[in-house]
Amino acid sequence: MTFVCPGRDCDLCPRLVEFRKANRLKFPTYFNGPVPPFGSIDAEILIVGLAPGLNGANQTARPFTNDYAGDVLYPILKKYGFAKGEYQKRKDDGFELINVRITNSVRCVPPENKPTGQEVKTCGDFLIDEIADMKNLKLILTLGSIAHGAVLSVLGYKKAAFKFKHGAVHRLDKHNLLMLNSYHTSRYNINTGVLTFEMFEAIVQQMKNLLNA
Repeated sequence: MTFVCPGRDCDLCPRLVEFRKANRLKFPTYFNGPVPPFGSIDAEILIVGLAPGLNGANQTARPFTNDYAGDVLYPILKKYGFAKGEYQKRKDDGFELINVRITNSVRCVPPENKPTGQEVKTCGDFLIDEIADMKNLKLILTLGSIAHGAVLSVLGYKKAAFKFKHGAVHRLDKHNLLMLNSYHTSRYNINTGVLTFEMFEAIVQQMKNLLNA
């Protein structure tokens, strides 16, 4: 199997299609399409976020790029050896991930950054194909409860058996995978103190320890 990202004019989610059409008129220089994953398919770690930000990944065509969440995520990944180069908030900045791949539960930007359950389910077809193609995958870091639920759903696990909790580690034995939970690195979570830079550093250190255990 070879993972295929949704086409630029993917029409599977009518609400997202209409929002995309409006954004192409409003922001003609933006990417305005399903955002491809970032990082090698051969990586041992997959980080799963929520969805592209309107003025972030939806603009730049790279997950978390030009988005406040990326300002938190990328420097900390680099600090712990999971990236190299200088993150400059654009796709062609030369920034590279090391043994990490980043994707989203929903590949298109949703209105108000809130995808519906059906949109998460529909885009799950791409997520499960991506996971299946990651032959070296050992650990999935889910950023937020929606990503947590999306991963469990596509892999066939009952959500009730794996409660989302920041810092929790879940063993997905049928797939020989570990899943680590973190609050999303969103501006809202940082501003409200739900997540701090120090808390997320601890998550990335935990991720590194789990990988090397």
